[in-house]
Amino acid sequence: MNHSILQTVGNTPLVKLQKLSPNPLVDIYVKLEFFNPSGSIKDRIVRFIIDDAEKNGLLKPGGTIVENTSGNTGAAAAMIGAIKGYKVILTMPDKVSIEKQNALKAFGAEIVVTPTSAAPDSPDHYVNTAIRIANETPNSFRINQYDNPLNPLAHYHSTGPEIWRQTEGKVTHFVASGSTGGTISGISKYLKEQNPEVFSFMPDPFGSIYYQYFKTGEISHEGSCSYQVEGVGEDHINKAMDFKMVNDMIQFNDDNAFTVARRLAREEGIIGGGTGGANVWAAMELAKTLTKPATIVTIIPDNGAKYLSKFYNDEWMKANGYKIAP
Repeated sequence: MNHSILQTVGNTPLVKLQKLSPNPLVDIYVKLEFFNPSGSIKDRIVRFIIDDAEKNGLLKPGGTIVENTSGNTGAAAAMIGAIKGYKVILTMPDKVSIEKQNALKAFGAEIVVTPTSAAPDSPDHYVNTAIRIANETPNSFRINQYDNPLNPLAHYHSTGPEIWRQTEGKVTHFVASGSTGGTISGISKYLKEQNPEVFSFMPDPFGSIYYQYFKTGEISHEGSCSYQVEGVGEDHINKAMDFKMVNDMIQFNDDNAFTVARRLAREEGIIGGGTGGANVWAAMELAKTLTKPATIVTIIPDNGAKYLSKFYNDEWMKANGYKIAP
């Protein structure tokens, strides 16, 4: 018996795709992180970080949780704040879907929407806005998901071991995109410790700076998160992302992510978000290159119900210039 909804975080299902693998030698499995109680993988890191903050006196009763988010970390923080009685203030770029914004309000959180176009050094950037609010708010705690080492550690201790156990150690390739980078860094570290041959593959959207940094070691100042897929890629390098855990990267565009997300719903019965579409697209591209039997595992980070007004909406797709598969 679970005495708190927080006890339902983790131990999410891992299921094999029945139709979308383009290679008969390759099985593609997806970890359905929308089974977490607030609907995304971010429940894992937020619970882990807040538990640590409470133990170490960084977050005290009656305190305020502050965080910058593309919606999912915010939902996890808002859910936990509701359970534990903390005030929650969340900053986010204006491209975040209205469903996500309303979910945060439903939990009782206060949201501050900032321009997606704001540069990383702008005071209007959603990260800088969160830092300012945290500094101005007494008895506040900022989750700091981008630079907090507990972010990847949460996945090292939970998601990674689950994947290893659920595949009975047969996973050969792991695919995950990154924004904070905690998911791919923490899971890859665990899997590679079990089997150094596990190959970690990271899709990164055109416009993000990660791909160029991974390939050249140079930090681009031209990065922009103006692509429409949410919660992936970045315009700055952060400390939760460990590039040493990544074997290779591939770039994708919004059309790749949205088309495959819609195919997952229509062909596999899995309604996930755009990042899940990007992850499965990259897993399919990787599968095409393999010549031996392989087991690819990837992540569906959140629930597609959060995007019904966007890429699951045919009118939105047409208005934004995307082709709709028959």
